[in-house]
Order: sequence, then C-alpha cells, then structure tokens
Amino acid sequence: QVRLVESGGGLVQPGGSLRLSCAASGSNFGIAVMGWYRQAPDKQRELVASLTSRGDTNYADSVKGRFTISRDNAKKTVYLQMNGLKPEDTAVYYCNVLRLGNSYWGQGTQVTVSS
Repeated sequence: QVRLVESGGGLVQPGGSLRLSCAASGSNFGIAVMGWYRQAPDKQRELVASLTSRGDTNYADSVKGRFTISRDNAKKTVYLQMNGLKPEDTAVYYCNVLRLGNSYWGQGTQVTVSS
C-alpha cells in the first residue's frame, strides 16, 4: 500500500553535500518510524539514520555530525541531509518506513563521492 519514491542522489566531490528525499504515499508519518540505509558494492546494507514519530534520532557512528535525518509529515517526506561527504559514503541509499508493523522500501538512489 505504501509506495516510496527517492530522489537527490548523484556525484559529488569529497566535502560536498547532498540532500536525499523520500516521498511516501499512503502512510501517516506522524505514527511511523523512518530510516535511511545504504549498501556499498562489497558490504552489507547498514542503517545510516532513523527517526521516530516522537522525534528521536539515531545515527551510525560513521555519519554522526555530518548527516541529519528529518521529516515533513504534511508532505509525507523524509530527508537525509548529507554534509562533509567522504568517498566511503559512496553507496546506494534506501529509504525505509515502518508503519503498523510493516516495513516499506524505496528503490534506492546512488550516491557517489569522488574527486
């Protein structure tokens, strides 16, 4: 029932910034848990950041201080602001929404950090 559409990925130089967006249909972000995951070519998918309906955030140690997760309930959109990007941030980034015990995934968007 929930469909997630991601955007904002691309190629940036080290130290640059990107903002990923994930627009959802059919969900109520006011009672949902949102998250961003990423998967590099030779690595497992990992949790980058999560945000509860109460506003509690959780970040992977590798991105603390550089990434910020946020949401706009009216627009049913979750964002990931990425600053100070590093080559090791290169991965496919996936949006995830947990609502009423069900987990939904976006199609993924490529982020490449290279000089």
